[in-house]
Amino acid sequence: MPIQNSPYQAFATLLSTSGHPVSPAELHGLLLGRSCAGAGFEADSWLADAAELLEGEPQDNVRSALIGLQEMVKGELTSDDMTVVLLLPTDDAPLTERAVALGQWCQGFLTGFGLTRREYALTDEAKEVLQDLAAISQVQDALEESDDGESDYMEVMEYLRVAPLLLFTETKKTDEAAAKPSLH
Repeated sequence: MPIQNSPYQAFATLLSTSGHPVSPAELHGLLLGRSCAGAGFEADSWLADAAELLEGEPQDNVRSALIGLQEMVKGELTSDDMTVVLLLPTDDAPLTERAVALGQWCQGFLTGFGLTRREYALTDEAKEVLQDLAAISQVQDALEESDDGESDYMEVMEYLRVAPLLLFTETKKTDEAAAKPSLH
């Protein structure tokens, strides 16, 4: 049985009791995707994107949680630690539940990245990461309760903790290069 007071479970409870049938994983993916694509960390635009996914204006308690989530992501992406914590079910949840959440996280990330992405060329490595995320978003039925399935899940999860950092770093470099005027 999943840990009842995990951040994922607490967020899931908050969303469902507030009438938002959205996965915390998808919401976190959306936030990270838009952040990695260069959306910045202005709360109002994040809340507008979140409201669209939530299919309605969030209540004050959900708004506060969304702003807190954004602050956490901002800290992760801009710190020197280079660590991203994914909002997913705990390891004691059934593997199928964790795999579904992983797929939802990837779908949210791709949506956020796609909604926000500016006109700039991505490196082949960045394009490959986005293709990997699209493939992982379809993983739900592929993992079975077994040691191999558990190992595959952990491998994918570790990859997903690094992928956003690569994309954030790349789009940030592109934005900085575009901001510098060229001398003629």
